[in-house]
Amino acid sequence: MADNRNLPPTWATTAGFGFLTLNSGVAIYRAWGDFASILLVTGSYSALLLLFRCLRDYERAAPGSPARARARRAVWPLTSLLTVAFAWKVAAAMPSAAAAAVVWALAVATTAGGFFALFVPG
Repeated sequence: MADNRNLPPTWATTAGFGFLTLNSGVAIYRAWGDFASILLVTGSYSALLLLFRCLRDYERAAPGSPARARARRAVWPLTSLLTVAFAWKVAAAMPSAAAAAVVWALAVATTAGGFFALFVPG
């Protein structure tokens, strides 16, 4: 089997990051003046870039290496940050407190599930 850990990104990956960057820029432009929305977009964009970097580092690292463990440990906080950020925005748009509570409960369950999947031996 060929070692593809050091291959450059594919055109699809490059196009995806280009689309993400363009979409984030448009979202910031449309939200100009709404600091919370701009913070959400820039924070989400940054967290996604860091998450993809950590996943790439994880894939490139040798199995059992400290670099692989470090990358795996960084994935959970980044995904949790994204989950909480989007739950905050979605819960604010819910028509009732009960619906917002369901959104937050799902966010907590997702975050806890990610922790158990990554750190609790099975």
